[in-house]
Amino acid sequence: MDRTTDNAIHIPKEWTFENASVAKGFNLHVREQLPWYDLVTGAVAHIARHYIPQNGMVYDIGASTGNIGRSLEAALVQRQARLVPIEPSAEMCARYDGPGKDNLVQMDACRYHFEPFDVAICYLVLMFMPVGARAEFIAKLKASLKPGGAIIIVDKCQAATGYQATVLWRLTLAGKVAAGVEAEQIIAKELSLGGVQRPLDPAMLGDDAAEWFRFGEFAGWVITS
Repeated sequence: MDRTTDNAIHIPKEWTFENASVAKGFNLHVREQLPWYDLVTGAVAHIARHYIPQNGMVYDIGASTGNIGRSLEAALVQRQARLVPIEPSAEMCARYDGPGKDNLVQMDACRYHFEPFDVAICYLVLMFMPVGARAEFIAKLKASLKPGGAIIIVDKCQAATGYQATVLWRLTLAGKVAAGVEAEQIIAKELSLGGVQRPLDPAMLGDDAAEWFRFGEFAGWVITS
């Protein structure tokens, strides 16, 4: 992968998406750190397409630079569906490049009042929300989900226990190394995330969350109504 000076992230001591370097290099960085990122993006779009009706309502929660929106664009246009991207970071919003740009909301999703919707996507979002706010946030989404709709989640999970935890952690590391990330960058990123990123306890999603993806400590779920 081409790591040009213009695109390489200078990892801050304390990770934040309000950092201009993080926002500018996000598209390259996330694909280095998560080698499965594009594959899972495509899977999210595939699942979402099954639940987006004609004139449907779709939320992209934690929209970053528009990755999910771009992956959904064909279905949104064909079905004349409305996409509302929600992103709290001003730096990321400034670089948003996807459908629904006129509807882009710069706000913490925990404070947003959701309209009834057909699909909501949380792609690597919950792990950056306050732990105490997550259950209420998921309950709020479920309460606004229309019949026949879906909430699609991809996130980092709390570590397994015992030797399995070691194996899965090494799997994640091996993926980053295979993508060409330097060891110093891997360590700097992990230390930067301390206290900022806290993995998800999947139990809080409820018994109606069906797992559809897993790679090491990362997993995906779909909740339907």
